[in-house]
Amino acid sequence: MNWGYKLLIAILGFAGFMAFMVYKSHTTEFQLVEKEYYKSELKYQQVIDAAQRASQLSSQLKVIREGDNIIIRLPEEMKQQPVTGSVWFYCAYDSGMDRKIPLDMNTEGIQVLDARLFTPGNYTVKVEWKTNDLDYYKEQRITI
Repeated sequence: MNWGYKLLIAILGFAGFMAFMVYKSHTTEFQLVEKEYYKSELKYQQVIDAAQRASQLSSQLKVIREGDNIIIRLPEEMKQQPVTGSVWFYCAYDSGMDRKIPLDMNTEGIQVLDARLFTPGNYTVKVEWKTNDLDYYKEQRITI
């Protein structure tokens, strides 16, 4: 085999490798953390302020898994108060597993969710709530 055939094999090998890489790049799925990433970034100081306000409460928000239930328990100061907000179950490795649920607390500041409605995995639970015109924010990791 002379040098011409070796050069041809090298060029064909390189072209095949490049074709494989182009194919892989087109079939790879890329997921952003949020669709509106830039808008969320602009509001991030409000999230920092809300998280700091939540950390100053006498008790902390808790997200607990008990059997087939996920229990969200607001701090003691929030009992018997009107609360609005949302709970975002964020899965870092698959955006298809994300769930955003409105807060619907009872008078004791507790909301119970059915864990069977979620795909098993690791989640970061991001809770945003508002009461008395003050915003609060808390993140907690949970495994379902």
